[in-house]
Amino acid sequence: FVELLYKIKHWFGKFTAEKCSLYYIYTALSKPVDLPGIYQFSAMGLLDDRQIDYYNKQRKIPKQLWMKEKLYEDYWEEGTQSRKSKEQWFNVNIDILMKCMRHRESDLHVLQWRHGCEVEQQRSELAFSKGISEYAYDGEDFISFDIAVSQWVTLVEAALPTKRKWDSVLILNQYTKGYLEKECVDWLNKFREYADEELRKASPPDVHVFARKSSDETKLKLTCMATGFYAKDMMTIRKYCTFLPEDEVESTGIRPNHDGTFQLRKSVEIQENEKAEYDCFVSHRNFKSIIIKLGSPAS
Repeated sequence: FVELLYKIKHWFGKFTAEKCSLYYIYTALSKPVDLPGIYQFSAMGLLDDRQIDYYNKQRKIPKQLWMKEKLYEDYWEEGTQSRKSKEQWFNVNIDILMKCMRHRESDLHVLQWRHGCEVEQQRSELAFSKGISEYAYDGEDFISFDIAVSQWVTLVEAALPTKRKWDSVLILNQYTKGYLEKECVDWLNKFREYADEELRKASPPDVHVFARKSSDETKLKLTCMATGFYAKDMMTIRKYCTFLPEDEVESTGIRPNHDGTFQLRKSVEIQENEKAEYDCFVSHRNFKSIIIKLGSPAS
């Protein structure tokens, strides 16, 4: 499962904080494994990297309260049938792929598909910025859709037969482009609206700042930590109210908490007599910005 986890981590890492995203990730194994929580086929929906639905051979189910409250039973029933169809497709095609790659049936192999879209703020609205449909086999990129030319791009030689087959069905490529640019964006905006309603009821993130001795004894390591947030808040370290360049800041990256919220830490090495010059700045689309200095309360 190293390849499987690597690919999911790699895909998550492509997210940028300035954009909003809706992605679906499907994972199929060539054979069942006797491990708890690992299914031969599973699928999940992710809004801004936060899981919103899940499927594991039985039903498509909501993973957020607002998904359960806002979407009718018909949505979940249709989604279940759609994912059952995709499960059958994956079962057939992972077998075909293994034969093409001359891989033994006794070995475990993984086929994954990620598709979805990203939007970014343009004036007063969120507009389409990127659409992705890509497949990976055993953790390695296999084939992806080039939305600019509406064709599939092979990333390994073994994918050439797949490219020729899929590119020959023009209506399939037209549908893929239309889904990524329009339907996906419509769903993203709808889900984001529902999620924002829920976020407005939530509390602001907790923000802490502390300093510890650095490995360089002449310096301190100043750390800002924000935790308990749902949206992709932006936290930065400032000096004299000016944002530090990201390449000068050490970051843990956004990490999940056990309760479905997120946390983020950022650190920078400073001279001990510079503590008063720095602050932590957290912006959140549903709350007033939070500014906190070392040893002082948030403001």
